[in-house]
Amino acid sequence: MQNLSEQLLKVAQKLAELGLNKGTAGNCSMRYEDGFLVTPSGMGVEEMTPRDMAFVDFDGLAEKGKKPSSEWRFHRDILANRPEINAVIHTHSMFATTLACLHKDIPPFHYMIAVTGADTIRCAPYALFGTQVLSDHALAALYYSKACLLANHGMIALGRDLEDAFAVTVEVENLCEQYWRILQI
Repeated sequence: MQNLSEQLLKVAQKLAELGLNKGTAGNCSMRYEDGFLVTPSGMGVEEMTPRDMAFVDFDGLAEKGKKPSSEWRFHRDILANRPEINAVIHTHSMFATTLACLHKDIPPFHYMIAVTGADTIRCAPYALFGTQVLSDHALAALYYSKACLLANHGMIALGRDLEDAFAVTVEVENLCEQYWRILQI
């Protein structure tokens, strides 16, 4: 578990370094045994250590003394319903969030959208952060896809492992920036 916690911390730090998350925004998780490890709630990456990563089982019970991300529900539901997925990344990146605030799907304007496994990146309807309703909306928007936007919130990217989820995250943000620029013209 220590190695997985270190991997989660490194990815969270990399997301911050690239400006894909700022402050305490965003979170990431990895499947582990009968649940998952997830980044902690309300903690900036500069404060995090591998020991802060929280284990949550698929019943939603968190490890004693740990405070999992407030978004643990969608991590749980995605990992429980998508056996081929082993990592989930959620960001508040600039371009994905901008388009999500407009409640826009990303259409198949560029062939790289195929990195998601779908021909459109759907935007899930708005729901309050951390709620089961948000998780339900996200799960529906991720149907046969490895990425979605969350209205007025950000993006979720999935992968077979953390490296794959990170690559999807970076590419989706790039696609969102390109689409945002197209909309300007």
